[in-house]
Amino acid sequence: MRLTRSALLLAGLAVLGTAAAPAGAKDYLVTATHANKMVIIDVAARKVDKVYPLPNSRGGNTPGTLVVSPDGKTVYIQHNHWETISGIDVDSGREVFRAELSGKGVRGKSTFAFDVSPDGKELAIYVDPVQLLAGEYRVQDTYIAIYDTAAGLDAKPLRSFAAPRRTTLLGYSTDGAKLYALSWDVVILDPKTGKQIGTHPIRHWGRKNFGEPDALTVWPLWGATRIFSFPYVVARTDRKPDAPDALLSGIFQLDLSTDKVRYKEFENTSVVLFSSTISPLRPDEAYSVYTTLSRIDTKKGKLLKRVDLEQTFYNINVSRDGKELYLGGAGPLLAFYDAETLAHLATIHMPDDADQATAAMRYFSH
Repeated sequence: MRLTRSALLLAGLAVLGTAAAPAGAKDYLVTATHANKMVIIDVAARKVDKVYPLPNSRGGNTPGTLVVSPDGKTVYIQHNHWETISGIDVDSGREVFRAELSGKGVRGKSTFAFDVSPDGKELAIYVDPVQLLAGEYRVQDTYIAIYDTAAGLDAKPLRSFAAPRRTTLLGYSTDGAKLYALSWDVVILDPKTGKQIGTHPIRHWGRKNFGEPDALTVWPLWGATRIFSFPYVVARTDRKPDAPDALLSGIFQLDLSTDKVRYKEFENTSVVLFSSTISPLRPDEAYSVYTTLSRIDTKKGKLLKRVDLEQTFYNINVSRDGKELYLGGAGPLLAFYDAETLAHLATIHMPDDADQATAAMRYFSH
C-alpha cells in the first residue's frame, strides 16, 4: 500500500507527539480492575506483565482514569472512590506520588479529568468539591489544581484556578501551552494562570438543521496520535423523528498539536458507540467500539467495515505503527484486532477475571 506524503508526515508527527520511544523500549498497555489493581500488559508477548495493588484504596469503586508520564516510567491513576491520584512506578509498583483531593470537612472527587504536562513536571487535576456540614452537603465551585509530580506522597497544589462544571476530561497540548477542559464545549485554558484563551464549541456549535450532539467523553485515548476523538450522535432538526436519517453518528477530533478541530457524520445511527481513536497510519480513519468494532473514513463520512464483538468494550487504542487495535474496559477481557481487516488476533484475561469497568486503558512505551 502506498501512502501519500501528507499521510507519512502526519504519521511521523504522531510518533513524535507521543515522545518517541527510546531504542530498545517495549510497548505496553496499562489498565485497572475492580479489585483496586493496576495491570500492565506486554503487547508483543500478548500477556499480563505486572499486577500492582493500589495502596490505601477503599473498595467498592473501580479505579478510573490512568495517565502515563511522558518517559513511560510512572502511571498516574485515579482511585479511592475518585478522591486520590497516585503515581505508581512502572518497574517496582512503588507509590511515588499521592494527591488527596478530600480534606477536613470537604469531599473532593475528580470526575475522570486529569493529565500530566508534556515535560512530565506537573499534573493538572479537575476537582469537584462538596462541603460536608452537619445537616447538608453544600456544593462548592469546581476548580483545577496543579501539582508538582516530584512532590511525593503528601502532594499539595502549587496553584489552582476555576474550571467549568461538568468537566470530564483534561488534556495538555503537545507544547504544554494549552490545557483543554472538556465540558459542554472544549474550553481552552492557560495552564499557568487559568485564564480562558479559547473555546471549541460542541454543545453550542450552532449548525443549521442540527441539534446538540450527545457523547460520552470520559476516556483519554490519544496516546498514539495526540488526536483526541470521540463518537457522537446528533439529531437532524429538519427531519421527522421517525425518518431513517433523523439521527446521525459522527466522529469529533481535536488535534492536540495543532489545535485544529474537525467532525463529520458517517452513518444513520444504527449502533451505540462509546469511544474512538485515530489511525496514525491512515490519518483520515477512525476506529470506534462498544458491542461492535467499526472502521470509519472521517474525511468522506463513510463506514468502511464493522464486526460484532465477543463482549462489550468501552476503550479502544491503536498501536504506534497503526497496525493493531486494543480493546479494553467493561469486563475482564482485553482483545487484540488487526487495524485494517478487523480480524481478531488474541484475547487476554485480567487476573482473577476482574472487571475493568470504566478504567481507561492506555498505550505506552518503556
